[in-house]
Amino acid sequence: MKVSVYALAFNGMPPARRPHPVTTALYRAASLAYAAPMTNLLDGLKALTVVVADTGDIGSIRQFLPRDATTNPSLITAAAQMPEYDALVQGALTWARARAGDSPDGSRATDGARADITRLAIDRLAIEFGLRILEIVPGRVSTEVDARLSFDVAGTIAKARWLIGEYEAAGTSRERVLIKIAATWEGIRAAELLEQEGIHCNLTLLFGMHQAVACAEAGVTLISPFVGRILDWNIKASGRSDWPAAEDPGVVSVTAIYHYFKRFGFKTEIMGASFRNSGEILELAGCDLLTISPKLLSELAGREGEVPRKLDPAAAAALDIPRIAMDEATFRAMHEVDRMANDKLAEGIDGFTRALVALEKLVEARIDATA
Repeated sequence: MKVSVYALAFNGMPPARRPHPVTTALYRAASLAYAAPMTNLLDGLKALTVVVADTGDIGSIRQFLPRDATTNPSLITAAAQMPEYDALVQGALTWARARAGDSPDGSRATDGARADITRLAIDRLAIEFGLRILEIVPGRVSTEVDARLSFDVAGTIAKARWLIGEYEAAGTSRERVLIKIAATWEGIRAAELLEQEGIHCNLTLLFGMHQAVACAEAGVTLISPFVGRILDWNIKASGRSDWPAAEDPGVVSVTAIYHYFKRFGFKTEIMGASFRNSGEILELAGCDLLTISPKLLSELAGREGEVPRKLDPAAAAALDIPRIAMDEATFRAMHEVDRMANDKLAEGIDGFTRALVALEKLVEARIDATA
C-alpha cells in the first residue's frame, strides 16, 4: 500500500501546529502526484495493444523493446547503408558466394554468376536482420517476399518455403516468423496454402475491406492495413489537409475492418501500420497490434497521459454488420471500384520493387569492389 508524503508529515501533528487547510490541500495534491506518477503514452498503449517496431534498425528495437518487429525492403535497404551494419552486409555476401549454385526455388544457377550472388545475398540479408531482431524481441519478426512475386502464386510459395527453411536451419522456429506478402488476390491464395503448411503470413499493402475479408476467409495469421498511406491518398484526392484523428480515413478504415473481424469471429489479427502521426495510433488503441516507427515510438514514450481504449472486441461483436460473400469475381470487382486501394496497392508494390532494385545495386557494387 502506498503512503503519501502528506500522511507521514502531518497526521501525527497536534491540530494547533498543522498548516493552513489551503496549504495542506496543495501539499496533499503534490504528494499524491509524487506517489502515483502518470504513465507515458507508450506504456499506456502497451496495456491495450501489442506494440510492434516498424524498423530494420536493431538499435531502435533494443531501445523500445517491442514484442514483435516488422521489416520491408525499404527498411532493409536503409539499414544496410548504415555503417554499423557493414559487417552484416559483408557476411550475407560471403554466404551468398558460397551458395551461388543454389537458388531459393531449388533450381541450379550458373556457378558464381553475379545475378545469383546478388539475389542470394539479399535474401540472406533479410534473414540475418530477422535473426538478430529475434535475439531481442520475445515474439515474431516479419520478413517480406520479393514484391516482384506479388502476382505469382507459385513463386511466392517457393520463396516463402525457402525463407522459412533458412530460419529453421539457423535454429529458429517457424512460429516466430511471419512471411510478408502483398495482399493481391494471388498473394492471398499463396498465403492460404502456406498457412496450411504451418507457414504463417502477414498480408501487407492492405487498403480495402475486400482485401481484408479475403485474407480472413483464407485463414491468414495477420494483416497490415496501411493507415498513413490511406490518409495520403485522401489528402491528395480531396485537397483537404486537416483531418481530426477520429475522422482520419486510415483510422476509419482500420476501425471498420476491426469491427467486421470481431463481429464474425475471424481469428486473423489486425496490425495497423504506416502511421503519419501519434493521433492515428491513439485512435486505434485496442487494435490487436500496431507497428510503429522509432520516431513515433519515441514521441509516445516522451508524453505523459492516459490512453483510453478505442477498439473493443465485445462491443464490435454486438454490431449489426452485413457479411460480405467473397470470391475472386467479387474481390476484383470491389478492387476495381476502390480507386484508393487500386492506386495504393500498385504504388506500394512499385515502391518495394524500387527499394529492392536499390538494394541490388548496393550489393552489386560490393561484389564489384571485392572481385
